[in-house]
Amino acid sequence: MNATWFYTLLSVLIVSLMGFAGALTLPFKGETLRKLILFFVSFSAGAFFGDSFIHLLPEAVKKSGFTPAVSLSLLAGILIFFVLEKIIFWRHCHIEISADHPHPFAWMNLIGDCLHNSIDGMIIAASFIASPTLGLATTIAVILHEIPQEIGNYAVLIHGGFGRFKALFLNFGAQLTAFLGALLVLFLNLEVANLTAYLLPFTAGGFIYIAGSDLIPELKKDTELKKTFMQLISLVLGICIMFLLLFLGAK
Repeated sequence: MNATWFYTLLSVLIVSLMGFAGALTLPFKGETLRKLILFFVSFSAGAFFGDSFIHLLPEAVKKSGFTPAVSLSLLAGILIFFVLEKIIFWRHCHIEISADHPHPFAWMNLIGDCLHNSIDGMIIAASFIASPTLGLATTIAVILHEIPQEIGNYAVLIHGGFGRFKALFLNFGAQLTAFLGALLVLFLNLEVANLTAYLLPFTAGGFIYIAGSDLIPELKKDTELKKTFMQLISLVLGICIMFLLLFLGAK
C-alpha cells in the first residue's frame, strides 16, 4: 500500500470516528436530555439548511457552473427522498414509533448522512492524490465540519425513536460510508469534480427535504414561547456555524 492510500484511509478513519460525537450527550438523562435533544434537533435543521445553501450548492456551481443539471440534481434529491420516506412510512405506518420502529425521518437522516459522508471520502482521497499537504488540510476541514453536524444527526436519531447507544453506533456506521467514496476514487482514480457536480446538489436536495418537511414540523409541535425562542436560536446557530466554517476552509 503506497503512502497516498495509507494517509487517505487513516484520515477517513479519523473522520469516521466523529460519528461518536453524540457520546458527549451520554452523561445527561431524563428531562435534561430531552431538552438537549430538542436543542440539537433545531441545530441540525439549521446545519442542514446551512450546509446545503452555503457549502454543497455553491461547491456544485463552482465545479460545473450554474447549469440546469445542478437544479435538476437538487430537485431529484428532494423527489427521491420524498419517495424513500413514503416507502419507509408505508412499511411502518401501522406501527407505534419506538426504539424498534423509529420514525421514518430518522431513517431518512441516515440515508442523507451516508451520501454526505461518501462525498467527504471522495474529496479526501482526491486531495491526497493531489498532494499530502492538501489532503491533510482537507481532512482537518472535514473534521471541523463533521463535529457539529454529527451531534445534530445523533439528536435527530434519538428524537426519531432510536435508543441512545443504537443511535450512536448507527451514526458511526453512516460515517464509515466515507470509506466507500474514498476507495472508489483510489481504485478508479475518478475525476471527482465531474462526479460530485451532480452528487453535491442531490445531497443538498435530500438535506433540504429532511430539514423542511420533517425536522421543522417536529419543532412546530411545541408552541411554548420560551421553547420556540430557543429553537429559533438553535436553528440560527446551526446556520451560523456552517457559515463560519467557510473561514476555516471547510468543504
